[in-house]
Amino acid sequence: MVDQRNKGENMSYAIIGFGKLGQALAKAFARSGIDVAVATTRDPESFASSAAAIGPGIIPTTLADAIKADILFLAVRYESHPEVARALPTWQGKIIIDVTNAYGVSPEELGGQPSSQVVAKAFTGARLVRGFNHLAAAVLDQDPAVHGGRRVVFLASDDDGAATEIAALAEHLGFSPIKLGGLLEGGLLVQARGNSWGQLIFKDLVKFD
Repeated sequence: MVDQRNKGENMSYAIIGFGKLGQALAKAFARSGIDVAVATTRDPESFASSAAAIGPGIIPTTLADAIKADILFLAVRYESHPEVARALPTWQGKIIIDVTNAYGVSPEELGGQPSSQVVAKAFTGARLVRGFNHLAAAVLDQDPAVHGGRRVVFLASDDDGAATEIAALAEHLGFSPIKLGGLLEGGLLVQARGNSWGQLIFKDLVKFD
């Protein structure tokens, strides 16, 4: 676990999954000088060099250690989320940021629900926020400061307090967060189900304060 005490906070962060999206998120933490643990189901030595190339505050670790963090980005394939969820019997006290997309997974397989509601049920006790998933990895990888504005990230959650906490983190990472409401309403705007995308998927927006 990585303690993060910058900006007066006593929070620890982890990114589960270290593919293109996970690495793009890690770069956002590195740019902001915030330490973050990164983990996959593989041995951390297998991706240690990639983590070191991003920055000294990107700490490769085991899944067992990473899930000790207070706030976790779930940046794995949607199909892999149950495996991660089984790593703890309860996720009480933690915030999960669901960065997965269920493109190609039929609405019937999801029980007609937004995919984030399915993920939320798997992570028993967690406060789940849908976010950071609507941008392609190549865009999320870039500095969010754009022409005097900040790149927008959309957040949806059935727990407004959790959404507010993640909005503050998004601002620390240089983004401009916009809360869309609950998972059923706002979440569907940034969710992939079956062979369709929500209306806000891939919309690269910049907010000027």
